[in-house]
Amino acid sequence: MDPNRDNPIIRFTTFWWAIGTFLIFALLLAVIAMFNRKDPVTLEDVAAKIRYETKAKVEKEQSEALPSDKITAAIPEVAKKLAASKPVAVEKPDQVVPNSPTAAKLAAAPAVDTSAIDKAPADDVPIDPAVMEIGKVQFATCAACHGPNAEGGPIGPPLAGSNWVAGPISNLIRIQLRGLHGPITVSGKQYNFPAPMAALSYQTDEQIAAVLTYVRNSFGNKASAVKPDQVKALRSEVGKPPLTEADLVKP
Repeated sequence: MDPNRDNPIIRFTTFWWAIGTFLIFALLLAVIAMFNRKDPVTLEDVAAKIRYETKAKVEKEQSEALPSDKITAAIPEVAKKLAASKPVAVEKPDQVVPNSPTAAKLAAAPAVDTSAIDKAPADDVPIDPAVMEIGKVQFATCAACHGPNAEGGPIGPPLAGSNWVAGPISNLIRIQLRGLHGPITVSGKQYNFPAPMAALSYQTDEQIAAVLTYVRNSFGNKASAVKPDQVKALRSEVGKPPLTEADLVKP
């Protein structure tokens, strides 16, 4: 047997040589990593770079087109006109402050007679393809809650095969203009979502008519078209509290 193997001095020296070698190797790795270190590049970094470049370009063009001295000179004149301006009455209460006198007045208004609106034309009247295209574009907003194929989702009931969709037209128009909250039974199944549907009264009469026509004639549904005049006739509903199932005409 080799006597050096049991020599404590040799073992001690070998141990410290190993420790030293390991430290030197670690130091070399640290030096290499330090000189080769680069900030990580993510998709957000790339997008941010483009945004900053665009921002700089826009600010440069704005400063060239409208120098700061001209802006400063125009401020007194603009301020004078703003101070002299008077509020103008708004005919359409698209935005009503909750619990305000206007909101209370609208809530107390008598219900609109929807019988004439619900006398829809026959289902076999051809649907204008152009209207369907407009409705398809507008449906992108609806799809966020009701699903891309109107199958329903965590915050919206299904529209595909819905008895409400094929039912009275006034229900759909009023829901668009006022929103809906509380439980609602769709084709025999009850849905009760944590958040109510928001009113979409910012859409024009043509857009609302088109998207409702699209929904009523897509996803397995078949019903008559909705006309802009029918939407216009219910514009007085804007600003009223959200509807409940009890407020709707039974399909």
